[in-house]
Order: sequence, then structure tokens, then C-alpha cells
Amino acid sequence: MPQSLSRILIHLVFSTKNRVHVLTPAIQTELHPYLAGTLDNIECPSLQVGGAEDHVHLFFGLSRTRTIADVVETVKTSSSKWIKTKGAAFADFHWQSGYGAFSVSQSDAEAVVAYIRNQAQHHQKMTFQDEYRRLLERYQVAFDEKYVWD
Repeated sequence: MPQSLSRILIHLVFSTKNRVHVLTPAIQTELHPYLAGTLDNIECPSLQVGGAEDHVHLFFGLSRTRTIADVVETVKTSSSKWIKTKGAAFADFHWQSGYGAFSVSQSDAEAVVAYIRNQAQHHQKMTFQDEYRRLLERYQVAFDEKYVWD
């Protein structure tokens, strides 16, 4: 087989440092397209980007030449630098150290897109911490609560 092909869908989630509610709707309207563009520029086609005031969800196709850790580092570093240019309120902005990355089957892709699109409504009823715990449990990721949050 002379050509290498893949289709690996990833749902990536990470929050602001200490889950600070700094990602206002105004900054989200710029941040989400910025994050999508960053993914597209590293050959990880963005399928949906969204989030709330303290976290983001990125749903994308993983490039066959990149690791998830490499994608996370690129996206976090680039967007952190970009956010800091948006005014004094963002001068001390940082993302949390960790992240959650979950594989998604093609048959579940539309549901993940809808889930990310509905973050504003979803978080009227649930905190990020509760949402993240549910994702970890759903994907059967073992975790120790004292190491999940920074």
C-alpha cells in the first residue's frame, strides 16, 4: 500500500488555569475561530470548536503525522500568546497544565458537534468540573481527583 491514510477523530477539552471565568462571549467569538484556524494550519481539520467562560472543546481530525501532545502544545501555546494581545484583562492568562483527549467514532461525530455547539445551554446546569468528570467516566479513564485540577 503506497499511501498512508487515517481518520482519527479527537474531542479535546481543557480549561483556563484554576478554571477562571475569563473567556467572555466577546472573546469566544474570536477565540473559537482562532483555535479552529490553528488546528487547520497543522493539518488537523477542525470539525467544531466551542466552550464556556472557563474551558474549550475542540473536535478535530488528528493529522497522521502529529501526536495529540504535539497538537495540544501547539494549540495552547499559540492561543495563549494570542489571548494576551487582547488587552490588560488577559495579561496573566494561562491554560491549565493538563487536558482530556477522547477518541470519537465516525458514527458519533454529529452528536459531538451538537454537544459542543450547545455548551452555553449545557453549562447553565452543570459546572465544568462535573462535565469533565462525566467525560472521564464515559470514556472509562481512571483518574485521581486530587491530580485532575490545577
